[in-house]
Amino acid sequence: MFKVTPNPPEPRKGRLFTVSPDIDTEALLANASEDLLSISAIAADLADDVEGSRRSVALALSRMADGVQLLVERALDHLESPQMQPRAEV
Repeated sequence: MFKVTPNPPEPRKGRLFTVSPDIDTEALLANASEDLLSISAIAADLADDVEGSRRSVALALSRMADGVQLLVERALDHLESPQMQPRAEV
């Protein structure tokens, strides 16, 4: 029997999560930004509940997430305002 529609592509094995390839860069960075804010908040809250070296680790995670958050925000700024793009030095 002849089928009018082709078979759908076989799903890739071994991947639990995937990111749709048609999502634009700004949306990806905006989602990453929100996730980083959440990670930082969770780590900061955890730091309030623990002591000693675990507190230091939680604070370090929060600060690292904050640093990466700044990088993502700068990348978003570059997308919104192309003149902010740094010039490559030759």
